[in-house]
Amino acid sequence: MRTASRIDKIPPYLFASLDRKVSAARAKGVDVISFGVGDPDLPTPAHIVEAAAEAVRDPSTHQYPSYYGMKEFREAIARYYSRRFSVELDPDSQILPLIGSKEGIAHLATAFVDNGDTVLVSDPGYPVYAVTAIMAGGTPVSIPLQREKGFLPDFASIGGAAQGAKIMWLNFPGNPTGAVAGERTFSDAIDLAREHDLLVAHDAAYSEITFDGYSAPSVLQTDGALESAVEFGSLSKTFNMTGWRVGWVAGAEKAIEALGRVKTNIDSGIFNAIQRAGIAALDGPTKSLEDVLAVYARRRDALVSTLNSSGWDVKSPLGSIYLWAPLPEGETSGGYAEYLLEEAGIVVAPGAGYGEHGEGYIRFSLTVPDERLDEGLERLAKALASR
Repeated sequence: MRTASRIDKIPPYLFASLDRKVSAARAKGVDVISFGVGDPDLPTPAHIVEAAAEAVRDPSTHQYPSYYGMKEFREAIARYYSRRFSVELDPDSQILPLIGSKEGIAHLATAFVDNGDTVLVSDPGYPVYAVTAIMAGGTPVSIPLQREKGFLPDFASIGGAAQGAKIMWLNFPGNPTGAVAGERTFSDAIDLAREHDLLVAHDAAYSEITFDGYSAPSVLQTDGALESAVEFGSLSKTFNMTGWRVGWVAGAEKAIEALGRVKTNIDSGIFNAIQRAGIAALDGPTKSLEDVLAVYARRRDALVSTLNSSGWDVKSPLGSIYLWAPLPEGETSGGYAEYLLEEAGIVVAPGAGYGEHGEGYIRFSLTVPDERLDEGLERLAKALASR
């Protein structure tokens, strides 16, 4: 049999590769501590679980859900944007619930990219942005994110790359860098979008995971954004709901309608019981999030302290659940990740998996249970000392 030629252009998914390495090490009897995948180890808040349980017992939730999501869930998302960002959205035309934000991120290129079109992607960045451009017949073009510029895009240097581009991907707080953006970054992005008639797509999965008094803005707060931008939101990281698969996209009506057309033809809606849980999450108390942020901040500080005490130069990120660590000169990300796995039983994500400009870095996730974190940091300190 013959596969499509596009498959040959798609690398193995980074996190699937990490899973295989972890499984292989454990099969050899290694007690692996994974700082690799960003999957929250803390439980979904009880009031959300209770709302879901009640909804599951309601027979009316057992039938096909609407492709466009429950109106009540769309309205809850609109209330969140109004309350959090002072952005007023039409629940019927500017919001589309998704089976996890990754679904919409993956389908956006299908709605916008023709053969030969370019897509501007953050580099280093979430690999799905580039891969889905390839799958749609387009070409990903890197927007280099450099440490000396705070891992923020230099829009002035993009220049001709924006000519003919259909989409520009942004992600703040960033994965893998943990970088945060101010309103100026978004206003510059919208100006570029207007100039070149492209869509700004902002992945805001970590918008609520912030520290030290920083509060992440929304691209939709920017003048003109509701005509030229969409924002992908998720309950996964905010409420420890990665397995629930529930998120949304909000913003420009034309983009929402186009993405909705793709969605209605290739998948279904979200189980209504999960949408009811989503309403409980968005409208419910914020104490659980405050507790989660305190845990992540403590883990972040412990990890930064361990690395810097070993002679590294790592800054504490203001957002996301990751620590993006520059390697000692001459080291490769893949080589260093292999060393830590073999010598310390620690899994980290090699920076090269996030793009060309990710080489020379490794990514640590903060989603390691506290009791395992302490042991992991002890192993890490010994491995760094002997390298």
